[in-house]
Amino acid sequence: MSPIAQSATRKTMVRILPFILLLYVIAYLDRVNLGFAALQMNAELALTAEVFGLLSGIFFIGYFFFEVPSNMLMEKVGAKIWIARIMITWGIVVVLTGFAQSATHLYILRFLLGVSEAGFFPGVILYLTYWFKEQQRGKATAVLLLALPLGGLIGAPLSTWIIDNITWASMAGWRWMFILEGIPAILLGIITIFFLTNRPRDAKWLTAEERDWLENELEQEREASRKVNKVSKLAMLKDATVWKLSAFYFAGYTGVYGLSFWIPSIIKSLSENSTNLEIGWIAMLPALIGIPSIIFTGWNSDRTGNHKAHLIGCLSIAIIGFIGCGIVTSLWGMVAMLSIASAGLYGFTGCFFAYLTFFFTESTAPVGIALVNSFAALGGFVGPMILGVFTLSSGMYSLAIILAIGLGILLTTKRKVEVIATDDQTILSKEI
Repeated sequence: MSPIAQSATRKTMVRILPFILLLYVIAYLDRVNLGFAALQMNAELALTAEVFGLLSGIFFIGYFFFEVPSNMLMEKVGAKIWIARIMITWGIVVVLTGFAQSATHLYILRFLLGVSEAGFFPGVILYLTYWFKEQQRGKATAVLLLALPLGGLIGAPLSTWIIDNITWASMAGWRWMFILEGIPAILLGIITIFFLTNRPRDAKWLTAEERDWLENELEQEREASRKVNKVSKLAMLKDATVWKLSAFYFAGYTGVYGLSFWIPSIIKSLSENSTNLEIGWIAMLPALIGIPSIIFTGWNSDRTGNHKAHLIGCLSIAIIGFIGCGIVTSLWGMVAMLSIASAGLYGFTGCFFAYLTFFFTESTAPVGIALVNSFAALGGFVGPMILGVFTLSSGMYSLAIILAIGLGILLTTKRKVEVIATDDQTILSKEI
């Protein structure tokens, strides 16, 4: 790698990845802190398990309807303005959740939170394609997805500490948890306007040579992608691959959010004498396992170029974990099985989004990435509902079956790549 390539890559990673990681940590925390609020909120508002399951999932209904329009708007108005708008509006909704007085208020606010946040994650994935080459995207998306376990590690003790210790103005701790955890999204949304750069050509923090190199490298990859992938949105929608990717990610999403919202309640049910803060510390353990899992799959899938094999392995591990969760009955046995399931699910997220970007051209990526994410987001509705409606064992077995179906779909998904015949340098394509 040339000195210019090295410096451009290093500057881009240092400038962009830590900041978007911070943004997604806040996004994930504000999305799943309902699970910690449930430790106190459910009793105060008389919420049943079925109602809580619906509250956990209704966020993703709003998310589903507004994902694609949001990504299309981001492409038009620019990433930094649109990401800032998303963060400020979702932060306001989270703060307002602290003042909810009934299940109806929570239904409305959780739906509005999904509407507000729609487009954030696929928008950031799209944004990474503006800055990182294909062989770097696994690492880049792995850094972004570290927000999932980091959100758990930070959110579990922070949320439960607030719930147990802050009761200002005679308001319950769960209310202050929403208020205090919603404010950072608003502040970071304002900072985003001034900190993010839309495209490499706009980056004053790169030299002219670095900007030219990066733009040229990315354009070469876009040209190669146009030769093997659909270039029109209509053709993309007719391609079975985009629907297979949606179904596969739906399965993974169902597992991820089935656990995310229910881990605190599952732990509480098996440790009745524990305080909320103790439950928070225990809930950190599955998230802690997720950090090396995401890093390894992101790095190794880039190194080997075989993202699909890593996805197969990760889902297989998650299935084993869910089956184990359905069998064990002790607290620490459950924590061990939750950790195994989390290792597989976090590892899956660590390389899936790099794999996803390989199937789209620059013209289809805004709609394609958002489409896959929006349909998959329905899994965020289904997963919490499964554990709210069924018994714990039946729910865990159901999640394992959904992941197994997703694994079968992945095995039928093929990706076209360019190859050059050694005899006459003829450019061909093959499926892998």
